[in-house]
Amino acid sequence: MSHSTLEESVASHETPGSQFYTPFAVTAELEAEADERISHYPASKRSATLPLLHIVQHKFGFISAPAIEWVAAKLEIQPIKVLEVVTFYPGFRQSAPGKFHIRVCRTLSCAMGGSYELMERLCELTGIDRSASDSHHHPVTVSPCGKFSVEFAECLASCGSAPVCMVNDDFHEAIAPEKAEELLAKYVPNA
Repeated sequence: MSHSTLEESVASHETPGSQFYTPFAVTAELEAEADERISHYPASKRSATLPLLHIVQHKFGFISAPAIEWVAAKLEIQPIKVLEVVTFYPGFRQSAPGKFHIRVCRTLSCAMGGSYELMERLCELTGIDRSASDSHHHPVTVSPCGKFSVEFAECLASCGSAPVCMVNDDFHEAIAPEKAEELLAKYVPNA
């Protein structure tokens, strides 16, 4: 099986969460949406890098090596320039998260409110082992069943109701470790 240089430089995107996401594929709808976004940047296509990456992650759950190559081709730039953006911004994922992706705030207010204990409890309940996680390059850790993934986030902007977290795009405030099971049950009954 042949791999591109980019694929060899990017960690495998395969995780137990992959089952919940369709593989990256260029469709007429994706092309049209990308062309529309690029049209907002007539002076420099490269300026559409972030919008295109957001489209890809929203549709496919993460940014794969083939997606990076497609974005680069659309913008007429080298793939490394797109990879630089993907690896710089922590909001972009390079591997498939779980069906329910949980981001726990770890900044000072949340840390003092129990966010680290919340993360421990969430991992305990979902079977996630974060011992080998790399908080910078590969911050997402996925449960063995693929339904859940966790990562720490920097400031989710609700310091007065710490600790806070997000499950996919749903924001949750004042989630003490004792409420972790109740939180998960909102997404998967009997989790």
